[in-house]
Amino acid sequence: MIPRVRPRLPLITVFGLGHMRPASGTWGSMPPVAIAALLWLMGATPVAPDAPARGIAAAAGDQGHAIALAVYLATFSCICLVFSAACIVQGAAAEAVFGHDPAEVVADETAGQCLPLLALAIVPASFQSWQTAAAWLAAAFFAFRIFDIFKPWPAGALQRVAGGWGILLDDLAAGAYAAAAVVGAAWLLA
Repeated sequence: MIPRVRPRLPLITVFGLGHMRPASGTWGSMPPVAIAALLWLMGATPVAPDAPARGIAAAAGDQGHAIALAVYLATFSCICLVFSAACIVQGAAAEAVFGHDPAEVVADETAGQCLPLLALAIVPASFQSWQTAAAWLAAAFFAFRIFDIFKPWPAGALQRVAGGWGILLDDLAAGAYAAAAVVGAAWLLA
């Protein structure tokens, strides 16, 4: 009997997180949230202009808040683009080995999770303290996971698209829903 060989698809499995069980999609959603927390610790998150600057923002002087916002936006835009591209380029190869929209592929969750985190940039009060940052990061994480699991229209239909696009599009839709939910919650709480 020939053993089943796992393909070397590090980006599409988010460096092996796709092989974690249970709930591989949850594991794939965690890296962007962890990176957002790390950026908060470094002072590279959006905050209200009247908030005291810290970390990168303080080191950058008068333009600190703008630079911190740019670092935050660039980080999550790049993560979203890289892992979206991984789904598109490597999706067919992963489906050939693992089947349609395989659980091992979690780059789509990583890309989709970036959308509600990007939306937090328009809620600068979300990063004022470690308590508010933790609460809003958790809200973004759970909102994405809920929309990704239940796949409201058109997310469920997008999953039927062939290849890497089908793997990716439903998660980007879930991310867009989660982004709207996070911004809506912030608006209601303001």
